[in-house]
Amino acid sequence: MSDSGTRFDRLERHPTAGSRNSLWSWTDEKSVLRVVYNYLFVFVARLAPSLRVKNWALRRLGVAVGDGVAWGLEATPDVFWPERIELREGCIVGYDAVLLCHEFLQDEYRLGDVVVGERAMVGAKVVVLPGVEIGPDAQVAAGSLVTEDVPAGVTVAGVPATPADEESDRSE
Repeated sequence: MSDSGTRFDRLERHPTAGSRNSLWSWTDEKSVLRVVYNYLFVFVARLAPSLRVKNWALRRLGVAVGDGVAWGLEATPDVFWPERIELREGCIVGYDAVLLCHEFLQDEYRLGDVVVGERAMVGAKVVVLPGVEIGPDAQVAAGSLVTEDVPAGVTVAGVPATPADEESDRSE
């Protein structure tokens, strides 16, 4: 885990001009051809049945992929900034999970690296927001929205994801 505070402290903020929202300015940062290239390799990473092929496609996108990474079917890396994702050794990213490195807002867009630590597990249909670091051996339950860092060895669940111990305390 990084010592640089919360995910918000690590986000790069890029103000945008004009009356339109920031999504209209993505071409100022990325070429259309690069995003088309990225999309083609995202397609391969999402649908290839082979983990070797998936990891090959992720590396073509610029994702840092450690040994033994398992990328689930239909899991989606950020199509605009996939090079900001690091998947460390032995981690699992589950079915239809999404790792985002950008947020387009009204007057700015934000960028942040996403790190999935060694042997961490990201469940099915999880969304990880930009700037989030998931620590080694951490677990993110299926269907969760990860808005904050997940410490090493901790299990989180929910929207937004909170430590599983806190979840069980709320239901009592």
